[in-house]
Amino acid sequence: MGFSLKFHCCLMSVMVLLPTLCYAQDYVKSRATYYGSPDCLGTPRGACGYGEFGRTVNDANVAGACYRLYKNGTGCGTCYQVRCTNPQLCTDNGVNIVVTDYGEGDNTDFILSPRAYSRMAQSDKAAELFAYGVVEVEHKRIPCRYSGYKMQFKVHEHSKYPNYLAIVILYQAGQTEILAADIWQADCKEWIGMRRAYGAVFDTTYPPSGAVTLRFQVQGSAGVYWVQASNVIPSDWKAGVAYESDIELE
Repeated sequence: MGFSLKFHCCLMSVMVLLPTLCYAQDYVKSRATYYGSPDCLGTPRGACGYGEFGRTVNDANVAGACYRLYKNGTGCGTCYQVRCTNPQLCTDNGVNIVVTDYGEGDNTDFILSPRAYSRMAQSDKAAELFAYGVVEVEHKRIPCRYSGYKMQFKVHEHSKYPNYLAIVILYQAGQTEILAADIWQADCKEWIGMRRAYGAVFDTTYPPSGAVTLRFQVQGSAGVYWVQASNVIPSDWKAGVAYESDIELE
């Protein structure tokens, strides 16, 4: 009887632990380097189209990702924990970064901002880490967290009121990817697909005359689903302005 009880207890423990093991994400071994920046921040000219947001978001802990992770722009806004594997130079936690650009070279998965690269190092070892140039790392996908911020829809600077509207989605939280975006055309009462112009920028040459309602297709832990943002951009929208929504992705 005692053996049977022990067996059932062990079996229950395994059953409880199994989902955790199934959903645990392993680290991927790779390499990382950094790009030059006079202020150690990100670059406003990144391939995701984030502009100044891409320079300073996440306290400038940002990176360009290789093509496999950039995913032709779908990987823009995703977050990773990156840590170098040299215990004499680096911390166990490494740095949490946001993908804001495309970039790869010398078999790297990430080209980090100088600030992000230095934050992988122990407090007195940053100079030694920079001297390496390229380091062995391991990384894993993590949810993005933006305390105090909800999702914003920025009218890209290239937009031309009222005939051409380009948007970029900012503060994309959770462990999500934006697959597509549609715009509601009230006149014909249907959703019209927006083009992914490049990176995280979606555009249309047929913006509605009134307030803009958008929906975007999200891929996350809950699968693939649509999220609607009603009247999120006013009818008198202006290029370069970001409009906040009440949306927080998980």
